[in-house]
Amino acid sequence: MSTPRYYTGMGGHPGQDQLLTDRAMFTEAYAVIPKGTMRDITTSYLPHWENTRLWVIARPLSGFSETFSHYIMEVSAGGGSRRPETDPEAEGVLFIVDGAVTLTLAGNDHVLEPGGYAYLPAGSDWQLANHAGPAARFHWIRKAYQPVDGIEAPEAFVTNESAREMIPMPGTEGRWATTRFVAPDDIRHDMHVNIVTFEPGGVIPFAETHVMEHGLYVLEGKAVYRLNQDWVEVEAGDYMWLRAFCPQACYAGGPGRFRYLLYKDVNRHMPLRLSAR
Repeated sequence: MSTPRYYTGMGGHPGQDQLLTDRAMFTEAYAVIPKGTMRDITTSYLPHWENTRLWVIARPLSGFSETFSHYIMEVSAGGGSRRPETDPEAEGVLFIVDGAVTLTLAGNDHVLEPGGYAYLPAGSDWQLANHAGPAARFHWIRKAYQPVDGIEAPEAFVTNESAREMIPMPGTEGRWATTRFVAPDDIRHDMHVNIVTFEPGGVIPFAETHVMEHGLYVLEGKAVYRLNQDWVEVEAGDYMWLRAFCPQACYAGGPGRFRYLLYKDVNRHMPLRLSAR
């Protein structure tokens, strides 16, 4: 396995001589947010965070995404938060792509560097700081945890992609593989945040059409992705947001690997009433 590379080129501002034509699109079934839209002017700020800005690339919307939000966080030296999460029902995943942060979880410090991954159950006692060095960037995916009577909530854990095995999809000779951080049959978890890797020429050989909604952030490489009825070129730094049942497939054209961070909701009954969401 080659050394992972993670896209980190957010920010800046295009010059007045640049064409405004881009690949950004928002349809009834999917959205594509290209890397070129993640500029200084599109950043946001959060309560109780210092020296920190972020790009919000997914949030619940009526009739579209319903289960999660996805932030790209940029924490400058000396920045961070002693009160990072203000929603006691929100679980989260952090995935580090640049720099280093110290995650204090239940009183214990964990230094997270690129490839670092942390699962934070709802109600976790955690803090985060960039004590020194350049700005640190990481993905923060949040979801309202759905507890189930008789099933205990999952515990927090910290790991790194380098400590996890890539599991090839059957019959693909390793051209399509998934790095899983939670066992698929661990019913305690109601979301998965994995990394999917395609070698050049690897494909999803059918139009996946399923109930899980997706957020896909391209970490490395480029590909042509099938979204509903369209084939769309995507590259490192782009984000795709797929509504439930949006048909999807992929062809990784090379020359290098195509990799993305993938969110999906799993392991729960479908709500039958709006008030149950």
